[in-house]
Amino acid sequence: MSEEKLYAVKNDEGKYFDCEYADFLSLSDAHGPTIVSEDNAKDIARDYGGHVVTLVEEPKKVVVSENEGKAIDSLISAETYSQASESFHYLFASRKKEDIKRIMKAFRNGYTVAKEKKYLVYKELGSKQKDKLFAQAYRSLIHPGTISWDITNEVKSGSWAQFTESEIEKYGLQDCEKEEVTDDGTK
Repeated sequence: MSEEKLYAVKNDEGKYFDCEYADFLSLSDAHGPTIVSEDNAKDIARDYGGHVVTLVEEPKKVVVSENEGKAIDSLISAETYSQASESFHYLFASRKKEDIKRIMKAFRNGYTVAKEKKYLVYKELGSKQKDKLFAQAYRSLIHPGTISWDITNEVKSGSWAQFTESEIEKYGLQDCEKEEVTDDGTK
């Protein structure tokens, strides 16, 4: 977070002091409502009335995992110690110092949940053919919780064919080629 701050002088009518015109104007009409020096802002407030408003850059949100995000939400919304205990333990027990600092910063500055990367998973079949064939893994619609293979000459990127790292491990696809899929589903 940047330590640089800007200041403005605001009156009781909600108007801001414009340094160019030496008058209070609505924020949309003011040409120079901000001041770099807090001392100058205090002097203006003393001489012209109003009070000093400090403008601080909003801090960057911390990226956390989906589970950390759920635990932070649970901890914030907990109404009793027993409700908070499990989330608190998950977030802070057996963590490295830098992880604790990152999680505390997420509480202070806000957080965003990291999107888990998804991949297309396939194996090349023979390299001597004119149109290379691939065996592509996809989720089976007939047998949920399993995968099937599709023989094709073009890797398809539908959601049924996208796997997370944990799913790649779960289905034993680590020895396959994988290609990351972007947010819009393309390779």
